[in-house]
Amino acid sequence: MKLQQGSAAAARPNALNQAEWRGRSLSLTTSVKEKSMDRIVSTSRIAAIRLAACACLCAAALVFSNLVSAQHNGSANHASSKPIAALLPAANPESVGFDSERLKKLDAAMARAVSNGEVVGMQTLLARHGKIVTTNTYGKMSAASGEAVRKDALFRIYSMTKPITGVAMMILFEDGKWALDDPVTKHIPEFKDLKVWKGKDADGKPILEPARRPPTMRELMSHTAGFGYGLSDTHPVDKMFQEQKVLTSKGLRDMTTKVAGIPLLFQPGERWSYSVAVDLQGYIIEKLSGETLGRFLESRIFKPLRMHDTFFTVPADKVSRLGAVYSVDPKTKQLVEALPDNRFVQDFTKPPSLESGGGGLVSTTTDYARFCQMVVNRGELDGVRILSPASIELMGTNQIPQAALAANNVGLSGLFSEAVGFGLDFLVFNDPRRAGSMVGKGTLSWGGAAGTWFWIDPTNDVIFIGMIQRFGSTGGVDLVSLSRTLVYQALVDPGK
Repeated sequence: MKLQQGSAAAARPNALNQAEWRGRSLSLTTSVKEKSMDRIVSTSRIAAIRLAACACLCAAALVFSNLVSAQHNGSANHASSKPIAALLPAANPESVGFDSERLKKLDAAMARAVSNGEVVGMQTLLARHGKIVTTNTYGKMSAASGEAVRKDALFRIYSMTKPITGVAMMILFEDGKWALDDPVTKHIPEFKDLKVWKGKDADGKPILEPARRPPTMRELMSHTAGFGYGLSDTHPVDKMFQEQKVLTSKGLRDMTTKVAGIPLLFQPGERWSYSVAVDLQGYIIEKLSGETLGRFLESRIFKPLRMHDTFFTVPADKVSRLGAVYSVDPKTKQLVEALPDNRFVQDFTKPPSLESGGGGLVSTTTDYARFCQMVVNRGELDGVRILSPASIELMGTNQIPQAALAANNVGLSGLFSEAVGFGLDFLVFNDPRRAGSMVGKGTLSWGGAAGTWFWIDPTNDVIFIGMIQRFGSTGGVDLVSLSRTLVYQALVDPGK
């Protein structure tokens, strides 16, 4: 803001100088009328010269002022700048504050992860102020084919679907279809008799108690409602999810009916636990919009943002762009191709049994970058507005209650604190330095089961997308943390 005031202040003296010059010229014209004709002619020429000089000086000053203003707009908060066309290449990294030599560390580290056998293939994209700073591909589409990773490669993004579903929810929020503190039962009456898991009795039978109140929509969007998920079998509730095959139900209604009969992990609002909540949001979207989840996402998000390669089912003419996905052999720690018979590996070439708002999308690095750029632009991209700035701000505001932050979080234990919270379908860095991170305050982030990751930094107007296809870890480097460190060590002039 100071820079804006400075630009305005610089413009005001220019206008005053122009008026002053004009005043002097008028005074000069009045005085010469009392002189001889020769002096009038002579003086008029002088006045004309002075006026011409004045015009040149004022024009130069205004051009300078406009240049200062333009430079400011490039480095100011993205709310006040609208790139003509988002995600075009930057002139060079230095033009948006990065050091080219330092950025080589990022490139080398990602290439090393491939050469060391930690991943088979990878694609990354870094952008600032709507300009692509660097984008690279590494390795192969599959070890078997040997084909290099394509620039338009398709990736299973799994839980990176969740923020997209969250944006869809906020579109309906802005349409007045629901409110944050609505009880979930207003939109899913099947949940009116939810029970809460309390343990087992001496005979090994479940001990349940009634939920003291229904979860709220706010809790549903921040994973504090108490629902299980079934991604692991460490808790009896998650085992019930697996036994009832919740995540492969025959449609979102069938899934919701199953969830209604499974107890909550805890009373609503008591803790944070990664859950089926975003798939339930998908069901709510269908009910409130009257459309399938896929059609709603296509018409309200993908088509407006020109995300032409994001879908629940890969079209037949694009299947060749979908790379292989790998898992880690627990004995050898080597990567082996994960085939669709694995319970986590969906065959994305066929329509799914349900359109999963929690983890069902396939996308490209470029498509997901467009989504992220819309968010960092506070709801707008290329002149198309998806959400208001206030709704984006709401999504980026921590929703985990203080008591829940202090609790022993189930699922991703210990992940959250006063420094790192969770908003509406996004992880949020409230105090990144306290969290030991170099990202900017308010950074939004999440990842997917096959290793994909992203972050959106509104403070520095930075987005980053990393795409790999690997379940689990080989015990190598943490690509998420490493990429953050290597990006920000290269951002040496954040004022640009």
